[in-house]
Amino acid sequence: MRLPALPRPRSLAGQLFAMQAVLLALVVAGYALFAYVSNRDQAEEAARRQAVAVARSIADAPSVRAAIHTPDPSAELQPYALRVQKDTGVDFVTIMTPGGIRWTHPDPHQIGRPFLGNIARAQRGDTFTETYTGTLGPSVRAVTPIEEDGRVIGLVSAGIKVESISERVREQVVALFSVAAGVLVLGAIGTYVINAKLRRHTHGMNATELSRMHDYHQATLHAVREGLLMLDARRRVALLNDGGRELLGLGGEEDVVGRPVADLGLPAPLTGALLASEPRVDEVHLTASRVLVVNTSPVSGGERRGTVVTLRDVTELQALMGELDSERGFTQALRAQAHEAANRLHTVVSLIELGRPEEAVEFATAELELAQALTDRVVSAVSEPVLAALLLGKTAQANERGVELVVSEDSGLDDGLLPRNLPSRDLVTILGNLVDNAVDAARGSPRARVTVTARTQDAELVLRVADTGPGVDPAHADLVFRRGFSTKPAPPGGRGLGLALVRQTVLRHGGRLTVAQGEEGGAVFEARLPLEGGGTDQGAGNEARLPLEGGGTDQGAGNEARRTAGRTA
Repeated sequence: MRLPALPRPRSLAGQLFAMQAVLLALVVAGYALFAYVSNRDQAEEAARRQAVAVARSIADAPSVRAAIHTPDPSAELQPYALRVQKDTGVDFVTIMTPGGIRWTHPDPHQIGRPFLGNIARAQRGDTFTETYTGTLGPSVRAVTPIEEDGRVIGLVSAGIKVESISERVREQVVALFSVAAGVLVLGAIGTYVINAKLRRHTHGMNATELSRMHDYHQATLHAVREGLLMLDARRRVALLNDGGRELLGLGGEEDVVGRPVADLGLPAPLTGALLASEPRVDEVHLTASRVLVVNTSPVSGGERRGTVVTLRDVTELQALMGELDSERGFTQALRAQAHEAANRLHTVVSLIELGRPEEAVEFATAELELAQALTDRVVSAVSEPVLAALLLGKTAQANERGVELVVSEDSGLDDGLLPRNLPSRDLVTILGNLVDNAVDAARGSPRARVTVTARTQDAELVLRVADTGPGVDPAHADLVFRRGFSTKPAPPGGRGLGLALVRQTVLRHGGRLTVAQGEEGGAVFEARLPLEGGGTDQGAGNEARLPLEGGGTDQGAGNEARRTAGRTA
């Protein structure tokens, strides 16, 4: 049996609308009640003032005094009283003797009868008001004396029925409630419009759902290791999670929310990507210590509201890719060596088959001796295993690309000299990228040559790579280390990340990276990294020249042996 679904709680906008409508209705009703009571009191007070004014005016009229002295006062006073009653809007005007016998009355049958009400104070010469029920019903009346030569010769009473006063109040209250109803309708419409907009912004969720979403939102921001940065329409930081603070190097205590992106002190290319109006997809950017993949997406809802930025740390991935490139180079070198070894083996077999075993032995021996000699020269100059293996691998790659690779005579680096805080992965990143950049620059030059120096000097590890390429314009000495900079057309996938990675790695270890013009016209890149225990100048090594294919001075089998040994190395 399917249970009935529980009713969904009213949305936050609906709750606010109901609360505002009830509050507005209570305010209007309270004001209307207050106005009704106040208007009733004011109407009664106004009726008393009007009755007093009419009564005093009649009492002061000379014609009234004159009529009192006639044999039949009612004959003149009755028409006068009715006329005054009509002109002033009072309900009755009664002129009477000092003893209270009526001379006038709206009902002619009441003339000559005693006045119903209190007249004692008026007989003593005072004017007063009261609410009394007479022949016309309850009324607010004023009684005043008619005096002549200090004597009271008559009395005047003018009054307004309570029913008339209530009618006036009712008319005012109806008008008041009409205005109040209009205000309530306009307030309800305004409240509905505002809450409809609020409903769109809250997507119809109630307060509980919004609170739960906020809790999920906070938990997600702290749990996600990738960086998440949100910018508002004015390019200010609206939100930054813990991962984003760590990746951008902003620290956990620094308050960056509300600050412009340009004031965060980020590298210029990264800042430009964050401020760009168009989306960015999988762009690689470097900070002081990390390689980040940046994606940006504008937030729009009819107008630009901001930008959402995601940051991924690929520092380790870039390092692994560098090692993979080196391994790929070694694999290609081994493949070339296998091909050349097969050719040499066929040559040796052919010489034996031709009955010339002595020449076969000499050919094979020369190849082995030269390959071993070149390997010994590299290892004797740079016995540190990681750098030696890297240089041997890069030698084969350079030869394949038509570039001669040379280890300078003043190179010298013993095994175990490098500090433990300088991992081999960073050495591969620094020297491997510098060599690749130099080989790329030297290709096509008249004497395609790259010279590598690896030594310790003044408690520093010095890695220097010089090439015979076109060199670096002094105006670009700083720009050359920025990601994406290149004087050549960018290939698919981009260019210019290698030197930027070198600079980042060198700076991370507290070193220096410079570029200058070389003696042979090319560029000289030099990286200096501090050593923990200091170092000594070891410049006694021998030059290990890694020959270009087809180069050198040897002829015949010796020349072939040099080429083959270069690939074998």
